[in-house]
Amino acid sequence: MSPWRMTRWERGNLPPETDPIEPAPGADGPERRHEALVSVRLGPAAPGSHLVEYLRHEPCAVEAWWIAADVDAVVRLSAPSVTMLHRAVADLRLRAGVEVAEANYILRALDLSVPERRRDVPAWEVSAA
Repeated sequence: MSPWRMTRWERGNLPPETDPIEPAPGADGPERRHEALVSVRLGPAAPGSHLVEYLRHEPCAVEAWWIAADVDAVVRLSAPSVTMLHRAVADLRLRAGVEVAEANYILRALDLSVPERRRDVPAWEVSAA
């Protein structure tokens, strides 16, 4: 493999646990997971079974769905660091027979719970945001 395609720890510089870009999770909170939804279009010569087999062995792959759209599938990836997540997206492009892979990185979940309304403010004055 070309050294330009390798990560720093694959070249022998740093193991992923000591990467200074990604801080180690503290003992005071849960581990932060970074996630992405990747839209995948298979190449003309790549069978869908190749993608499925690849995803079964990909540790970052959490869920995947075949969909009826401009793309063939959507894959949910999850990793403990952004570096590992980028690597998983790149590996989809390089090794899974994928022609197009567009990643949508998840920043945070939306709070869909209904906020408690204050009694002194009319309902029409409460902000929707």
